[in-house]
Amino acid sequence: MLMLPLLLVSMDVSVLYFAVPAISADLEPTGTQQLWIFDIYAFVLAGLLMTMGSLGDRIGRRRLLLIGAAAFGGGSLLAAYANSAETLIAARAVLGIGGATLMPSTMALVRTMFRDPGQRAKAIGVWSGVMTGGIALGSVMSGLLVEYFWWGSVFLVNLPAMALLLVLGPILLPESKNPDPGRFDLLGVLLSMAAVLPVIYGLKEIPSEGWYAQYVLSVTVGLFFAYLFVQRQRTAASPLISPALFRSRGFGPAVTLNLLSAFAMMGSAYFTTQYLQSVLGKSSIEAALWGLLPTVLVGIAAPVAAALVQRGVQRAHVVAGGFLTAACGYGLLALVGTDSLWLVLAGAGVLAAGIVTVMSQMTDLGLSTAPLDKAGTAASLLESGTEFGGALGMAVLGSIGTAVYRHDIPASAPTAAQETLGGALAVAQQLPARTGDALATAAREAYTHGMQAAAITGVMVLLGAALLAARALRGVTVRETSVEEAATEVSRV
Repeated sequence: MLMLPLLLVSMDVSVLYFAVPAISADLEPTGTQQLWIFDIYAFVLAGLLMTMGSLGDRIGRRRLLLIGAAAFGGGSLLAAYANSAETLIAARAVLGIGGATLMPSTMALVRTMFRDPGQRAKAIGVWSGVMTGGIALGSVMSGLLVEYFWWGSVFLVNLPAMALLLVLGPILLPESKNPDPGRFDLLGVLLSMAAVLPVIYGLKEIPSEGWYAQYVLSVTVGLFFAYLFVQRQRTAASPLISPALFRSRGFGPAVTLNLLSAFAMMGSAYFTTQYLQSVLGKSSIEAALWGLLPTVLVGIAAPVAAALVQRGVQRAHVVAGGFLTAACGYGLLALVGTDSLWLVLAGAGVLAAGIVTVMSQMTDLGLSTAPLDKAGTAASLLESGTEFGGALGMAVLGSIGTAVYRHDIPASAPTAAQETLGGALAVAQQLPARTGDALATAAREAYTHGMQAAAITGVMVLLGAALLAARALRGVTVRETSVEEAATEVSRV
């Protein structure tokens, strides 16, 4: 029951990939409107995660989950039958609000429902696998639905699952909340959004547009409000994010290492999807189907990691091993040429397996070391770290790849070709055959060199993360709860 909304929320990140041409033909959005149709969902979701996690602790995680399901279903219905770009943007914003309630609520309920450490580790492993696999599945499902139905069908598939959750959720899911939450920190909410939204916006634009002043200023403004937000949380009587969460030895490292995991995962996805389509020349649906292969290893990695920890292997060693595995994946990506389909898939699969190993363990550690009455807040912080890490990975690694591409592309190439691989391929189609082929070949080689440089950077980041994990997690344990203690704590909550 908890995996259904999580799967759909993660699928909605990529569900528009193949629907954009049909939406453009039907609604005729401007270039700016098309960008907002894509981005508003992630912006709203990232901006509200911390708020919704704290709200769930106050009003009840199950209640917030059901409210979010209703919002997500309503937003899906509005999006499916949108008759203008403005309506679709508004609907995607509503979906972002719903997603921000569903993600931390599902994670927090896993924390409160599974009291046995072994069962909780397995449940979080499934949670991590579904979250990662849903993003890959969303693009494939989008392509298949648009092939046989109209573009609105990619949103209508959400309705049966949300209806099922609204009917069975109150029966199957237990309610839990903080019995003494204090006053709601409205100023903290405003400061958190003022911090998150500009940073996410700047980091999302930098890879494609470059380090222009407005994007750097956006990140700087966001970091300034982040500083004010932290100061507010330290001094408020009832803070939105309790500083007590970070008094545990495990919670701070869990958030940090989760962020580094997302950095590596989204940084690689930025390159591999375009490599499959633009370098290898696969169609969108072909690229999406090939992209499903690496997720096979994802379903194996988290359960194996949980089993190792339960058998007595130190969590520090398992997490460091996950980072080293992911570094090997980036190492394979650093070896690719312009015709290396299986090498790219192998690298992406090894990378994903290592990252999911880390994410499942850090999610388990972060939730397990957090007080039960702050499970929603803890979940929202872990998810916010993932959002920041993903945006930062695309910004840093994407910028490295772009810089190498622009350095390697011939100076005589047209301006559009010097900017992006897509621009080069579009220009090449308009040139005489021999000239166009030469430009396309040079552009593909330049892009591949950029991908290699980004992969080498990824290797260095992940090796550093492995050392950090081995040091920060050394001796960190989760105290097992007895049956009597669990019953007392659950009864209180």
